[in-house]
Amino acid sequence: MAIEQSVLQELKTQLEANKLTLEQELGRIANPTGTPGEYETRFEDFGREEGDSETETEQYVDNIAVENTLEQKLQDIIEALERMEAGTYGKCEVCGADIALDRLQAYPSAKICMNHN
Repeated sequence: MAIEQSVLQELKTQLEANKLTLEQELGRIANPTGTPGEYETRFEDFGREEGDSETETEQYVDNIAVENTLEQKLQDIIEALERMEAGTYGKCEVCGADIALDRLQAYPSAKICMNHN
């Protein structure tokens, strides 16, 4: 199945918009490392009052979990855009079969078909 160019462009536009949103969300809690899609969680300094250290640590731990989740989603999008450029987008990485268009439209960074989900 070849994906129509207009549909492919719509999916690319959706991926790019999602990429921008994730980068903005990551920018609120982390700094880019210089490697595309990789961030380092910031440790916020809330002050020197009693309890501030615990609050800082708790916030940092929470942000690491959020960063990891957002970073994985961002990596998936970056890889999907790379597959588009390489001409392999829409192919299951496990079996090589076409990924259903409705799956790609619902989840444009899908790497595998529903048989391997």
